[in-house]
Amino acid sequence: MQFRRETETAVRPGRRRDPAVDEAVKSAVLALLTERGWDGVSMDGVAARAGVGKASIYRRWSSRVQMVAEAVTELNRGELTAPDTGSLREDLLVLFRSMVTALQGPLGTASRALIGVLPHEPDLAVAFREGALGVWAEAFAAVFAAAAARGDLDRETLGTVAGEAGPAVLMQRWLITGQPLDDALAVDVVDHVVLPLLTRR
Repeated sequence: MQFRRETETAVRPGRRRDPAVDEAVKSAVLALLTERGWDGVSMDGVAARAGVGKASIYRRWSSRVQMVAEAVTELNRGELTAPDTGSLREDLLVLFRSMVTALQGPLGTASRALIGVLPHEPDLAVAFREGALGVWAEAFAAVFAAAAARGDLDRETLGTVAGEAGPAVLMQRWLITGQPLDDALAVDVVDHVVLPLLTRR
């Protein structure tokens, strides 16, 4: 496998983006990553799979990295249910259940295909961290901030590694051990990892 850093080319201004094209491209990127991995994704290949003209692709994105990063970010955003139940525990359960669903599905398979190449594709690594992972980080930060505002959480715990412990358990199972990811795990992580770390006095 050859790794090479993507170079960007100028994007020509075009007409207003058609949401149907964007959806088709997201689906095509997801399918190609799942079936062929990073090396099997090209801008021309995505255009063919999505059934859209190449010009539509090149008007929107300046590189394969930009195209894939945006697609994966928006797919993660679509999987994420933004909770606002008024309860820290219930909000966390919504987030962790959403994460389990995402990791177990096609999006998880596609993301796994990207993770192995991130050390060799610095632009993709930055885009993945700020985009796809950023979607989840923002959701967790919002839940923690809301809990602190209600007095359910000490503000001193905001921004500490305690909030990272739960997702780390899921990622370890998903990437390394292969142990089950299910609803019972989501509940267990919330009740026995995240809440005890965040709410201990």
